[in-house]
Amino acid sequence: MVHTIADVSALENLLEAWGEFEAGKRDKLDVQRFSLHLFDNLFELQQLIATGQYRHGPYERFVVSDPKKRIIHKASVRDRVLHRALYRLLYPFFDRTFIADSYSCRVGKGTHLSLDRFTVLARRASHNHKHTVWVLKGDIRKFFASINHAVLLALLWSHIPDRSLRRLLATVVESFSTLPGTGLPLGNLTSQLFCNVYLNQFDQFVKHKLKAEYYQRYADDFVIMSCDKSWLEQLLPLLEQFLWERLRLQMHPDKVWIKTVASGVDFLGWVHFPYHRVLRQSTKRRMLAAVAGGSVKTMHSYLGMLTHGNALKLTAEVETTYYLFNS
Repeated sequence: MVHTIADVSALENLLEAWGEFEAGKRDKLDVQRFSLHLFDNLFELQQLIATGQYRHGPYERFVVSDPKKRIIHKASVRDRVLHRALYRLLYPFFDRTFIADSYSCRVGKGTHLSLDRFTVLARRASHNHKHTVWVLKGDIRKFFASINHAVLLALLWSHIPDRSLRRLLATVVESFSTLPGTGLPLGNLTSQLFCNVYLNQFDQFVKHKLKAEYYQRYADDFVIMSCDKSWLEQLLPLLEQFLWERLRLQMHPDKVWIKTVASGVDFLGWVHFPYHRVLRQSTKRRMLAAVAGGSVKTMHSYLGMLTHGNALKLTAEVETTYYLFNS
């Protein structure tokens, strides 16, 4: 279904968006202030959207470490409700256009399924590990900060004929930039969808033009597997050309390589081998440091994560570290 501005501004949609947004945030002061006059605020938002007078507000900037330092930009409550109202209508439509092996920020996907899928693809590409399989691992340089607004809007508008909805999407996209006409904020819910819409062009190119059977992507990290190393080497300039010419993106020069699964492939925080995977050493160090100074909830969170790999000894080490520093 192709949605219109009337669908976005419908009070029912805004109420549903508020309910989804508010969940888990009721202790936040800005959320409490908005909820004090909820219906007045939602009616005002509805009128601004419907009449084309909506203008996006400024962002609050702060830094998080998860584990590397990231700059997050948080919009106002009103604007985040609008993001949610857009997302809940547009996500189901665009999600149907994505390939199956795109795993970031999608319902029913996620990191753990992506890890398991890597194992499945490696086994299939190597014919059940009877042949050496090579992996081309790529990472897009400064992905969020490099997304071109004009390219993104053209991709969105190709599916949306309603001009008022197009203008609203432009208002959201252009509310933030790292350079003129470039960049999306990490803190926006809509950014998650927009990024998948953007890189879906790359996914389709790899799968259907380059005929890469064993390919998967999680956010801006991707892998292509093959028993033919020379074929993967021939793909590199084609991938770089497509990313730059069509999406104005570049691969990170220090994070692109080709190696065998047998030698260990670092993907999504785990190092993958033919029959097992182990946690990346840098991730292990951060985890143990967090457990030593954290709560029992932190410990159990990491123990849950470790169930997705071969980490029996590391599980015992996490428990020992927690009780040693917190007894």
